Amino acid sequence: MTLVLLSRRTLLSGLSSLVLAAPLRAAEPLPEIQVTKDPSCGCCVAWVDHIRAAGFPVQVTEAPVNPLKARLGVPRSLASCHTAQVGGYVIEGHVPAGAITRLLADKPQATGLAVPGMPVGSPGMEIYGMPPDTYEVVLFGPDLQRPFGRYRGGTPL
Repeated sequence: MTLVLLSRRTLLSGLSSLVLAAPLRAAEPLPEIQVTKDPSCGCCVAWVDHIRAAGFPVQVTEAPVNPLKARLGVPRSLASCHTAQVGGYVIEGHVPAGAITRLLADKPQATGLAVPGMPVGSPGMEIYGMPPDTYEVVLFGPDLQRPFGRYRGGTPL
């Protein structure tokens, strides 16, 4: 057996290179989110701004959304005003960017995430002078509907 002695300088140099390299590996670009929205919807534009501010590239298509929701398997009970797709998942409504990032990291067996309706204070639904609602982000699939996160405004609780 060979005994290797490291100097403090060698040890610190090796550790610092590991620490500095970690952010470089973690800084992979976020995938593009494809959003389909009604041409007259203003809150959808505000949600897209929220998603872009979080670093996601976004492609927006203005078209009727109900046929897309049906094709992608969005339950009527979870429907909102716009539908997006990213990384093989469906994003329905005013889902916070942090929940989307977590979904993409965790990769659960599901169709996607939804914020049913249009809760006040959710990303894109901020209304000056009104306190934000508390709401759930729902993970859904063909045989699945369960809470994925609870938020007040865009902040996880």
